[in-house]
Amino acid sequence: MDTGKTTYLTSAELGRIRRAAGIARLMDTAVRLPVVGVRIGADSVLGLIPAVGDIAGSLIGLFIIDEARRLGLPAHKLARMAVNLGVDAACGTVPLIGDIFDVYFKSHRRNVGIILDHFGVSEEELNRSVFV
Repeated sequence: MDTGKTTYLTSAELGRIRRAAGIARLMDTAVRLPVVGVRIGADSVLGLIPAVGDIAGSLIGLFIIDEARRLGLPAHKLARMAVNLGVDAACGTVPLIGDIFDVYFKSHRRNVGIILDHFGVSEEELNRSVFV
C-alpha cells in the first residue's frame, strides 16, 4: 500500500466497505450511456419516479452512511456524508434539473470515497484484497 498509512482491516470491515462500494457503483455508475459516455446508475433511473424514487435513493444512501458509522468513521466525516446525501436529495426533487444534477453529482460514490479515504484505501486496492 503506497498511501503512507498502515491499515489493518478485518474481513468483516472489508466486507462492509466492499458492500458499500458495490451499492454505490450500482446506484451511481452501473451503466455507461453509449452516445454521451456518461455513467449512470439506478439512482438516476429511480429519480425519474416522482417522490418515491428520490426517497428510495436516499434510503440506500442512509445505508451507506450507517455502514460508515459501524466502521467507526468520526462524526465530522459522517456529517459530510449526510450533507452529500442531503444535497442529492434536495436537488433531486426539482423536476428535470434534479435528474440532470443526479447524473453528475453521484453522492453515493462521493460517500464511499470518504470511507476509502478514511482508511487510506483505493478502490483498486479494495478489489485486490491486499488488506486481508
